[in-house]
Amino acid sequence: MGMPRMTLQTQLVLRALLEDPARQRYGLELCELAGLPSGTIYPILARLEQVGWLDSTWEDPALYQDAGRPRRRFYRITEQGAEQARDALARAYRSRKKPLPGWAAARPLADGGA
Repeated sequence: MGMPRMTLQTQLVLRALLEDPARQRYGLELCELAGLPSGTIYPILARLEQVGWLDSTWEDPALYQDAGRPRRRFYRITEQGAEQARDALARAYRSRKKPLPGWAAARPLADGGA
C-alpha cells in the first residue's frame, strides 16, 4: 500500500468521499460533488483503489436494466483509507498558503470528519 499523489483534484475527490464515508457513491455522483470532469475522476478513483483506500463494486444488473441506463460502479472509502486520507488532507491543508475556494472556513478532517 502506498500514498497517492495529493494533487488538488485528488484532495477534492477524497473530501467528497469523506462527506459520508460509509456511503457508496458512483463516478458521476463524485464528479458533481468534487466539481471535476469524469476524465479526471476515474483515473483518481483507480489510483485510490490500487493503494487500498477505496473498494468498488458493480451495480446489480437488474437495477440498471430496469432503469434503462448504463451500469454503475460504486466506490466507498475503506476505514483505513479514510484514516489515511484525513491525515493526508490535514497535511495538505496545513501546507497550503492560500485556502481553496469555498474552504476558507473548512477545518482539517482530523476530528473524524464532518
